[in-house]
Amino acid sequence: MKNLLYTCIITLGLTAPQIQAATLNSNYILNTPFYTSSVYDVNLLCKSIALGNTEIVKKLIESGEDVNKKSNGLTPVMYAAKYNRVEILNYLIARGAKLKTKCDSGYTALDYAKATGAEAAQDIIEVALSKM
Repeated sequence: MKNLLYTCIITLGLTAPQIQAATLNSNYILNTPFYTSSVYDVNLLCKSIALGNTEIVKKLIESGEDVNKKSNGLTPVMYAAKYNRVEILNYLIARGAKLKTKCDSGYTALDYAKATGAEAAQDIIEVALSKM
């Protein structure tokens, strides 16, 4: 019985510093600028586009929201292309959305449509670009 007790105490003594070290490393990692700077702040217009809420998108634009203002590095038309929001995409184009604008990473709305397999959005953008 004493041997079992000693074995348990020794095992706990050897693993406790490892548990503490893991806790310290986790806290360090979570508090580094890399992780804290990756919190995204997307504006209401782009959130509404991503969710497919056409009515809110229309109300926001009619109340003066800029159809070309970037949010988290992407324009509203890029969000519409990325999420294949066809009705919203048509509305944004009709309201003057710039299709040749590049995001902070250098991609256009057409690139986002292609990358996400949003074929309907891709078709709409290609037609609109051909008319320019």
